[in-house]
Amino acid sequence: MLAFPFALALVLATLSALLYSPSSTVPTSSSFPSPNNTDTQRVLLLTAHPDDEAFFFGPTLSALGRVDGVEVYSLCLSVGDGDGDGVVRVGELGRSLDVLGVEEGRKEVVDKAGLKDDINTVWDASLVAHTVLPFVLKHNITTILTFDNLGISSHPNHRSLYTGTRTLLAFPSTPPSLRAHALLTVPLPIKYISLLSALQAKFDILVSSYAYLLPAWLTGDGGAGVPVPVFVAGTGDWMRAVRAVVEHKSQMRWFRWLNLVGSRYFWVNEWVEVRAAAVGKTV
Repeated sequence: MLAFPFALALVLATLSALLYSPSSTVPTSSSFPSPNNTDTQRVLLLTAHPDDEAFFFGPTLSALGRVDGVEVYSLCLSVGDGDGDGVVRVGELGRSLDVLGVEEGRKEVVDKAGLKDDINTVWDASLVAHTVLPFVLKHNITTILTFDNLGISSHPNHRSLYTGTRTLLAFPSTPPSLRAHALLTVPLPIKYISLLSALQAKFDILVSSYAYLLPAWLTGDGGAGVPVPVFVAGTGDWMRAVRAVVEHKSQMRWFRWLNLVGSRYFWVNEWVEVRAAAVGKTV
């Protein structure tokens, strides 16, 4: 009779221990900000709407906050006024970024025609690029972090940041040293496996650390390790992201709570490098 409660307690204790500490890996070939770079790294989180920063980028923001020499900036390209509550949402964004460790003077919100919160609108890539460039130059940004071409949720405003960033990288006036990375959109079946995604990612990172000692059939990559930058939240990071999310009180409808509990992006962020658009193209 006592065996089941004991086994359950053992399993829960093991899971808690595995999830407690954050994990990360950045391949040496990657230009992603890392402790190995001794120069000051100024990282811009480029988002489309207030609450993007909390719902999607928490593991990475927490990890960068622990790296000496990294300064994190935030630029949100709309006030999120799709429902007419832009003033409220800007205030919520500021408080959320406070929780996530982005300092005053390093965050800005844009309210511009052509960059309005709209589920049916694709933003012009050139407009996005021309809006972001002054911020990059003013703050000497070295790396941009944003959405990939699928935008996590397929929101057209999210996807527009990817095309806009590619366009920005192709501008002659853009510093040639500027790099950009996009948050990887994962397939729907694994997008909402929450804790399981954290455990899987931590296992992958652990295996990659000892890949050179393991047979190729076990690592699946011939010992090359995890091929992209990966950040896995610890329980403290997860709680910080939750606190950031609940600052967006105007957005906390029932399905948001389900997202908070089940989304992989509260636990795991994976990044791919963004390349400049071909000359004469915007995508």
